[in-house]
Amino acid sequence: METHFSADVMAGLQKARMKDAIKKNRLRVHDGEAEHAVLKIWESGFSMVAGNAPHLRGFVDLFDGGRHLLQCLVIHSEPDGSVMNYEFKRRTVATDNAPKDYVVDANAPVALIGK
Repeated sequence: METHFSADVMAGLQKARMKDAIKKNRLRVHDGEAEHAVLKIWESGFSMVAGNAPHLRGFVDLFDGGRHLLQCLVIHSEPDGSVMNYEFKRRTVATDNAPKDYVVDANAPVALIGK
């Protein structure tokens, strides 16, 4: 059985899918004080809904809810239908502790026990 929908109905369905994807997704990009919803992240970039997507350039931070995932240098944005795709020049995984400049022994004690 074949079903055909009008262009208006198909556009409404696509808009509802995008709205649902944004609502369910916790991914966000922070550009200074501004925060924008992200649809998807991949190895060389990320995407946002084109309607409210800014033209980002420079350093941004990507978050999953409250967890800081990446620090990125965005160099290029390109619209692709209803989605705006952004490319990374550089991406660095964010860590919550400073890097150590010495080798940590695998058998080193975790804490000292007092008397």
